[in-house]
Amino acid sequence: MNPEYVSPENGNEKFLQKLDTMGIDVHACFQCGRCSSGCPVAEYFDLQVMEVVRLASYGMEDILLASKTIWLCAACETCATRCPNEIEIAGLMDVLRSLALKKGVVPAEPRVPLFHRSFLDSVRHWGRTYEIGMIAGYKIRSGDLLSDMKLGMDMFIKGKLKLLPQAIKAKDEVRQIFSGKGKEYER
Repeated sequence: MNPEYVSPENGNEKFLQKLDTMGIDVHACFQCGRCSSGCPVAEYFDLQVMEVVRLASYGMEDILLASKTIWLCAACETCATRCPNEIEIAGLMDVLRSLALKKGVVPAEPRVPLFHRSFLDSVRHWGRTYEIGMIAGYKIRSGDLLSDMKLGMDMFIKGKLKLLPQAIKAKDEVRQIFSGKGKEYER
């Protein structure tokens, strides 16, 4: 992390207020490093988890929104589990991804939002993930139609992918969540 970028005077107060309203207290971090050392995908990040938290505490929104880290985070919550101050780091990553999309920032890992959109569309339509439909949506969005066809066929033959979606009872409730009427899921 380059110290010349990390200055509270350069911070974005609006960004910090948004984190505060979301219940994410990045100022509680004392940089112990437990989040970074426990992250199972940290080797692929351009910023370590503790750096993301520090930059967030300084309001350095632009640097964060341009990073690969926010897109590669697996949201496994290992970081939050290890954090002695119970900082909601996976929630922070989620807020950063959402802000990047709202602001039109080109994702540093462009396929991740394509997969995310395909996943959400599948859940919105079927009430749960319909894997073949989700994969088809992702493949069409990404333009990468054939790269893992053999793997897909192997999974289908082994019964890991179902040809038809499974019905759920609470489809209307899922649609309400997506329409913004599911109050228990509001942030």
